[in-house]
Amino acid sequence: MGDHQHPAGHGLFISFEGIDGAGKSTHINGLADAFRALGRTVTLTREPGGTPLAEKLRALVLNDAMDPLCEALLMFAARRDHLRQVIEPALARGDVVLCDRFTDATFAYQGYGRGFDLDVLGQLERWVQGRDDSDRLRQPDLTIWFDLDPSVAAARLASARSPDRFESLPVEFFARVAEGYRQRQRGDVGRFARLNADQPVSQVWRSVLSAVVSRGWLPAQSLS
Repeated sequence: MGDHQHPAGHGLFISFEGIDGAGKSTHINGLADAFRALGRTVTLTREPGGTPLAEKLRALVLNDAMDPLCEALLMFAARRDHLRQVIEPALARGDVVLCDRFTDATFAYQGYGRGFDLDVLGQLERWVQGRDDSDRLRQPDLTIWFDLDPSVAAARLASARSPDRFESLPVEFFARVAEGYRQRQRGDVGRFARLNADQPVSQVWRSVLSAVVSRGWLPAQSLS
């Protein structure tokens, strides 16, 4: 699991998770600005995606019909390229990496949402995220989870944009996805910061900042 203590100047990896419509994307740029104000270099990225190859795979996953195994394999193929081409080099440079979704989403969507074999996903996770210098997996140092009732998320999406292949799925699917996130949190409590996303944007933003300040990665005055 990730090392949760990183002094300034060392690479820092923060992922943002939550079902579609939870509002997480709204706060990623704000957190990037907060780190840049401290003189940190920030790498903003997303999954699936983040590299030319991974973006092509993203388009396939979001728009083309396929079985759950094919979907999972494409997700981890995209993640492998993303790690090698973007995330690991950025962390080695000392950047702050802010990633819109990472592996927790694969377990939540493909594992719990689709009902795909969690043991197979776990093996793919070990293969793709294994680190050459240790037995640990590359995981985020912090995962900010925007927890939102699926019915509220669905109402938000209905007025936002045309849905992709995932966003058009029924509320019951997203209820299973939300349970997947809860199970991932239980398996790695120290890595997760769960936020109540059914609040005004300003309150959610303060919760985001609090999660980062509490780990010593931003100064306390960021909350004032």
